[in-house]
Amino acid sequence: MENKDMKDLFSAYSEEELFSHVDHSDLESEKITAPRYSYWRSVFRVFFRNKVNIVILTILAILIAFTYIYPEVSEYDRFANLMNDAAKHLSPMAAIKKFGFSIHWILGTGAAGQPTFDAVWYGSRISLSLALICAAINLTVGILVGAVWGFSKKIDMVMTEVYNIIGNVPYILLISVLVLLFAPSFWTMVFALTVTGWLAIAYFIRTQVIIIRDREYNLASRCLGTPITRIATKNILPFMTSVIVTLAAVEIPSYISYEVFLAYIGMGLSEMSLGRLIYEAESAMVTPGWGFEFWSPVVVASIITIALYVTGQNLGDASDPRTHM
Repeated sequence: MENKDMKDLFSAYSEEELFSHVDHSDLESEKITAPRYSYWRSVFRVFFRNKVNIVILTILAILIAFTYIYPEVSEYDRFANLMNDAAKHLSPMAAIKKFGFSIHWILGTGAAGQPTFDAVWYGSRISLSLALICAAINLTVGILVGAVWGFSKKIDMVMTEVYNIIGNVPYILLISVLVLLFAPSFWTMVFALTVTGWLAIAYFIRTQVIIIRDREYNLASRCLGTPITRIATKNILPFMTSVIVTLAAVEIPSYISYEVFLAYIGMGLSEMSLGRLIYEAESAMVTPGWGFEFWSPVVVASIITIALYVTGQNLGDASDPRTHM
């Protein structure tokens, strides 16, 4: 552009329009223009970006709805047909033919003439409730104890010895002994699964805390006199969100597996949980026409544990800030 054109361009504006005073502000100069970041919004954005997670979450939501809502409206009575021998061990087709088409009979009937479909969801409520309560107790205690354990060297000396003694006792053996000592009720099983269940979680968290406890900001907090518990809960645990979510994904299904296994070997709950249903229908597995009694709770227990595990694992991956880019 020639000088004449430049003069014509600037002549169209007044001097005030071309030149204006700009105030200097130290505060404004420190501001960084960037999009607002929300951790949990980013977590769910990454999680729901994968369409498989939406499908699995939908399946899990349906399972939970049937587990907690259906038993409340089904009016399930296990012994309603106990005196009717013609109602026992019916296949789905035979049950529908005898009682008429209904969702109650689509999986046939059991040894007491009860609808297998209703029994499975009633048992699922007991098993899933047990797993959620045990996971909540063990994760809460284990995470808090593990955070302090990994940060305090004095506590580390004591807790390491405790772990070396108790941690080497087979967990399933300890649970079995406690169940045998007390009546095999719901809260007895909760006690057996949580009395030492938190210890392995605490040791795992302790190992993770040791990795990050000597970083500069933690050393600075200690020099300023910040209590250990506050450093552990404010400086360390927030950096371990993805680890904790992944840990929960493993813990919750494992308690369902423990309950099913103990019931299958005759040491489980007295209530009709999934494990108890599988235990009582063991003979039906090899009896022609009775297979639905055994395989129905097996399939439902498997789907629930797999859905919980996959959902938790994928949510744990999404909780890693490195995936938010």
